[in-house]
Amino acid sequence: MRKTLGWLLSLVVLIGTMGAAGFTAQAATAAGPSAATDIKDEILAIPGMSLIEEKPYPGYRFFVLNYEQPVDHRNPSKGTFKQRLTLLHKDVSRPTVFYTSGYNVNTNPRRSEPTTIVDGNQVSLEYRFFTPSRPDPANWANLDIWQAASDQHRIFTALKKVYKKNWLATGGSKGGMTATYYERFYPRDMDGVVAYVAPNDVVNKEDSAYDRFFTKVGTKECRDKLNAVQREALVRREPLEAKYEAAAAKNGWTFTTVGSLDKAYEAVVLDYVWAFWQYSLLADCPSIPAAATASDQEIWDSIDTISGFSAYADQGLETYTPYYYQAGTQLGSPDIQQPHLKGLSRYGYQPPRSFVPRDIPMTFQPGVMADVDNWVKHNADRMLFVYGQNDPWGAEPFHLGYGVRDSYVMIAPGANHGANVAKLQEGEKALATQKILQWAGVAPAAALADAGRATPLAKPDTQLDQKDQEREPQLRP
Repeated sequence: MRKTLGWLLSLVVLIGTMGAAGFTAQAATAAGPSAATDIKDEILAIPGMSLIEEKPYPGYRFFVLNYEQPVDHRNPSKGTFKQRLTLLHKDVSRPTVFYTSGYNVNTNPRRSEPTTIVDGNQVSLEYRFFTPSRPDPANWANLDIWQAASDQHRIFTALKKVYKKNWLATGGSKGGMTATYYERFYPRDMDGVVAYVAPNDVVNKEDSAYDRFFTKVGTKECRDKLNAVQREALVRREPLEAKYEAAAAKNGWTFTTVGSLDKAYEAVVLDYVWAFWQYSLLADCPSIPAAATASDQEIWDSIDTISGFSAYADQGLETYTPYYYQAGTQLGSPDIQQPHLKGLSRYGYQPPRSFVPRDIPMTFQPGVMADVDNWVKHNADRMLFVYGQNDPWGAEPFHLGYGVRDSYVMIAPGANHGANVAKLQEGEKALATQKILQWAGVAPAAALADAGRATPLAKPDTQLDQKDQEREPQLRP
């Protein structure tokens, strides 16, 4: 590069006739394609990358893309599929955040909390087998956490040639799990990981931690109120199932996968307490009706608002088949006791197999989560786990052992499944912000010297920073 520029300068002196504008153009060419090439062209020059659409957004470029991936990373000759991703481009001189939800990708411009903190670019990836990022035909054996981590590794390897500054992986819930699994299998890719509310079901058959959680969360008054509504919904099963049948007829809901409307009804009701603590706050307890005096409609409305009666219909399950498949093959799923429903529950907590079509084979692989847990406990390096104090999924969190380096587990007081750095206590909030900036390579000197002076580098943006809240069934983190 230096020799090339020096030669150009010599040429200008020798011929004496090249204008300033002409020299500038030649120097830009000599500086490499990124100085003269539009970012879209650079991205689309990556083999396997194609554009779906570009959406304008002030201060950014936003692209919805497809990237061609092997169906099986262990045997690329078995074919490829197109995996959808988005790119929120700020500047190649900024760090890049690799965000995963673990589900479908949002095709509207969004910015995760770490992206706001570091004022960077963001790559968001759709998880394999979530449509349209599904191979056809779909061999479900190729849906596992290593294959998904390998998807991320290939995309990172391709985009790192354009975005050469530091990279962070992040995600919430199943996305936090995904970021963690990526770090476990490809620990040299990222410069840091921020995993939000990531469940860690190490031993699938041992779920007593969840039972203990539900005896202590919130206040006794609130717990009793929720349990009473849940119990009443099973006591009044007959009139409420009549409402369910009417709603199903109106909305075209069917129940082939779960097996019957009765099974779907109970699954929704059994989600009720878990879903409340997952998405609501202690301050929302006054909105829960008094079960003894509530009408059928009030019980119905409360269950529907918190759990969602569409969740276990075929139409509600279809989108999330890949999640339930993974829960039943590798991730594990909780099975809580709920003793207050004794004598009323016919099925108990139904396993993931109940929510996956029977033509898709499933076999649970014990030891997969234990491997990840053991790796994190002894090898975590620049990893931050954030949990909410009142989030059921945090009952089985990741833990850090003596061998870790520059890694942390922090708990946001009173927070639910939406816990983040902003909701941490002030000291931990400052430290977390400082570490994210440091790992991204953009920490101001003042922030490095004093965590209390570490603040997000990007200005707030209500549209970019909004969190897309999906209704998630209890089994789905």
